[in-house]
Amino acid sequence: EPPNMDYFCDQVQQKDVGRRMQVGQELLEYLSDPARSPDVEQDQQRLDKVIDELTGWVNSSNFKVALLGLDVLGAFVNRLSGRFKSYIGTVLLPLIDRMGDAKDQVREQAQNLILKLMDEAAPPMYIWERLAVGFKHKNYRSREGVCLCLIATLNIYGAQPLSLSKLVPHLCAVFGDSNSQVRDAAILAIVEVYRHVGEKVRIDLTKRGIPPGR
Repeated sequence: EPPNMDYFCDQVQQKDVGRRMQVGQELLEYLSDPARSPDVEQDQQRLDKVIDELTGWVNSSNFKVALLGLDVLGAFVNRLSGRFKSYIGTVLLPLIDRMGDAKDQVREQAQNLILKLMDEAAPPMYIWERLAVGFKHKNYRSREGVCLCLIATLNIYGAQPLSLSKLVPHLCAVFGDSNSQVRDAAILAIVEVYRHVGEKVRIDLTKRGIPPGR
């Protein structure tokens, strides 16, 4: 018989990589066709369980499983749109971790999923209020990734939907980061902020004790 959410709730708990790859593809196909998958939201607890398990896939040390987990979560965002908002707290921390991945493809896809959440699940600032912890992440690539994600957000949405006054202090903090890539990304992000809001940001930086030379 055709697979349903009960089947997937059971199967996403598998730890075998080959099995996960197969189930992930089945789940992508299932979600892409609403006619085949009317029961996605019938049982809230079951849906919670599936999303939780997929968040575990995103954390997998196997990059193929991580990428597939990101893909499937993206398919859930497409399917649930605003109703995915309640899962943002669950998925964001693993996404911040993955923005620090050693593989470019994983970093890129994690950022794309964060931008998709802003587009389909919740307003950009709602996401940024939860994403800002990433500026202090222990992995320098994640800190850099959060700066780059802010640049991408500004490029797509402009400054209007963001409370930049809440985000600039975080950027100021990473100006002094121990890693040069993070420092460079923070400066690029501030340049992007400046492009959108102008002199206000320069005044703000002076107030925060950033030397005029910087």
